[in-house]
Amino acid sequence: MEEVIGKLWDKWLTKQVSTDYPDSKIKLADIQAQLQVFYRSLGGVNTKTIEPCEPRHITIKRSVMQKVAGSHQRFYVSWQNENSVRLPPQIAIFPDSSLNEFLYFWLVALAAFMPEMSHWLFDNQQSTQRILAKYPGLKKQYHQLVTAYLITREKPENMELLAGKTERSIQQALTGETFISSISTTPIQPCPIVLWLYPAPITYSMLKKPSEPISSKQNTPHNEDIKELKQRKQAQYIDEEKKTDGLLIFQAEALATWTEQINLDRSQSDEEEQDVDQIAQDMDIINLSRQRKASAAGIRFNLDLPAEENDDLWLGDGLPFPEWHYKKNQLIENVCSVQTMIADEVKPVELSLSQRQLAQELQKLLSMLAVSNHSKKAQMNGSELDLDAWIEHYTRPIKDSNKQNFYLDNQHKYRDISCLLLADVSLSTESYINNEQKVIDVIREALIIFSEAMHALADPFAIYGFSSIRNSHVRYHIIKNFNMRYDQHVRGRIARIEPGFYTRMGAAIRQSTQILAKQQTKDKILLIVSDGKPNDLDHYEGRYGIEDTRHAILAAKKLGIEPFCITIDKQGNDYLPYLFGRFGFAIVKDPALLAKTLPKIYANLTTNR
Repeated sequence: MEEVIGKLWDKWLTKQVSTDYPDSKIKLADIQAQLQVFYRSLGGVNTKTIEPCEPRHITIKRSVMQKVAGSHQRFYVSWQNENSVRLPPQIAIFPDSSLNEFLYFWLVALAAFMPEMSHWLFDNQQSTQRILAKYPGLKKQYHQLVTAYLITREKPENMELLAGKTERSIQQALTGETFISSISTTPIQPCPIVLWLYPAPITYSMLKKPSEPISSKQNTPHNEDIKELKQRKQAQYIDEEKKTDGLLIFQAEALATWTEQINLDRSQSDEEEQDVDQIAQDMDIINLSRQRKASAAGIRFNLDLPAEENDDLWLGDGLPFPEWHYKKNQLIENVCSVQTMIADEVKPVELSLSQRQLAQELQKLLSMLAVSNHSKKAQMNGSELDLDAWIEHYTRPIKDSNKQNFYLDNQHKYRDISCLLLADVSLSTESYINNEQKVIDVIREALIIFSEAMHALADPFAIYGFSSIRNSHVRYHIIKNFNMRYDQHVRGRIARIEPGFYTRMGAAIRQSTQILAKQQTKDKILLIVSDGKPNDLDHYEGRYGIEDTRHAILAAKKLGIEPFCITIDKQGNDYLPYLFGRFGFAIVKDPALLAKTLPKIYANLTTNR
């Protein structure tokens, strides 16, 4: 009974203090693609993405009911950094849903006109003026938005003197009546201004760079809601070298002896990760440790390199490669070390029945591409009569008997194409796409079917895989090079591929470019199979990795190589056009169809060459 009453009380109290309009709620996920296009059309940074923000703690004056309910302490405020624009996951401030939707577009416009923030008050007001001056069509909607928003804020005359003065200045700034340069600094802050962008939250990494990197698994959320939100948390490092934080006192007689212990059946599972996503979502700040030793009960994987006897064979020392630093706008030499590797002990693998059937189906499709007929019209000699040329000659008033070019010369045009397929085998490919298959499973299947199709087509091809652990160790696995004969041992190397580590794509592309550039074919295709953005443990995350990868792709194009990316990342439209161009990528919506789709994409790329 107490539980029922408690739930009713909580429901009633929450409703009393809520200021939102649930019926007019607009979710960011529903219009995220539109906002991305709108942001770029206004001149926003191409590499930035639109993502949900996390609630931020802001101390405001609360009513008694709000204090009892424990509400109005954390607010969704919009902000941006060099990697993304962060907006509330949902907006329900106004009873009119069109105003809630327009607020999203207004915040995106502010972000496009204010790529960096130096002064919160100045920048928001100046950016507002610039937007309305450049796009006067937005004035009417903006003033409707401000009018509706001011109704939701407390009236200055009902507030204390100092707080009322601050609130009056803010409201005048929103309407454009005046330009404010400062507001009073007090422990009680004004209610968050949802029409403005806020500074990015200060993280520990901005203040101090840790002396040792943190080993962590790539994000593989189990909860679908958390996966959709993709919220990032503030982080702070804790010093584990301090054994205690104070005096620990206990009473020895309070410890139970073995005779007092009773075995009980615990109703909950010992699995620690069941609620970890929900717990992380509720936390404002996540403590991170430099300590690399995991507890025995918490070991899930090991990011350290495998023992030499269990690892692929290292072929020589690492090869040095440069990396593009977008802030310095220059290519820094000898930043990365690419380690070439090969699985030397593999078991031969034969095709399964389903693989053989699919391979035969695709081989029939590609066999028509091996040799194509190319006809030259109006020739002096040929195997067929060119009726068009003869009719044109016959209908002329004055005929030239010396020009008897009435024939078609049918020539066989042979393909002159080489292809290098570069597969992402990072740790993210360990995730499941359904109850039976992982991403790495469909990649293995696709590589085998692709190899069978290419072997039948007789186009020179090579297959490599890559992953990385920072710039000092980019792993570059030889699965089949251009000189190897395709056989069951190559299939064995494909079957042995295991996911691990991270995705430093720029270095792998540069190594592939060097290999492909040595081929003596007219056309050179670089196919990249991936499941997500470039990333690594260090600063390669975010815009740095995007810009370095793009620079590597542009360098490959200058050498006459055509890069093309096939991805199963549903968010690929956010960054792949910037990397590969509008027609330089394909998104496979159903990962299970990758094996069937990959050879068809190659066929479309190489037709009529």
